[in-house]
Amino acid sequence: MSLTKLILKLAAPVPKVGSFGHYLFIGPHPDDIEIGAGASISRLVSMGKKVSFLICLDGRFGFENAPAGTTPDEMAKIRKAESLEAAKVLGVTDVHFLELSDGGLYERSELYDRMMQAVGEIGADIIFAPDPDTGAECHEDHLNVGNCAKNIAFFAPFKDITEAHEAKPRNVQAIGFYMTAKPNRYLGTSKVHRLKQIESILRHKSQYPAGCEAFKGIKTYLALRSIDFGLRSFKGRAEGFRVLGRTQMHCLPEAGK
Repeated sequence: MSLTKLILKLAAPVPKVGSFGHYLFIGPHPDDIEIGAGASISRLVSMGKKVSFLICLDGRFGFENAPAGTTPDEMAKIRKAESLEAAKVLGVTDVHFLELSDGGLYERSELYDRMMQAVGEIGADIIFAPDPDTGAECHEDHLNVGNCAKNIAFFAPFKDITEAHEAKPRNVQAIGFYMTAKPNRYLGTSKVHRLKQIESILRHKSQYPAGCEAFKGIKTYLALRSIDFGLRSFKGRAEGFRVLGRTQMHCLPEAGK
């Protein structure tokens, strides 16, 4: 660890995951939030925290395991209903949808505007999104949503800027990235919370039907990751996030490492 990074860590520590009142988890597609942070969401709800979901894209091209003849419009409706069911499993009832097409078939400026407007309406203290800076992520939808969330988290408190996007200003205090390879904060998860995560993923039946090999792979990966993050944080089992408070969001490159 560099001297600069050590001093920053001691002088301006990043916020702890459990230190907020209202959380907004932003997902590119239906099922991303559950895979990326489902166990933590279950834990936060059990702690009495308010949790909201914002699902940006409609998943209309998720046909791999769908019945033959399903149309994109039908798939979008199916995936929306599955998202609501999955959220209920985790204890979340405040779920919002932008209903833009997935597959990059949207204008990034519209995605940005509508995400900012939704953040203004929902008014959370911290927002979570997939990490766009892993170096390995190749999915345009994940990169676009993650990068928009970064910009929005920073600009959310600025009235003149948010109003230019027809959005309300909000005092977003931090951003947390899930699906990250560089976590700096962890939240311990019990077996109950991890089972809730698995159950919520299985509610996405159009993507993970019974016996689906893709689900078996995800389940194994999540188990291994919870052990890895648990060992790193001395929490037994955990999920990890790259968290940036307002101090770390600007002009401090060491804060993101």
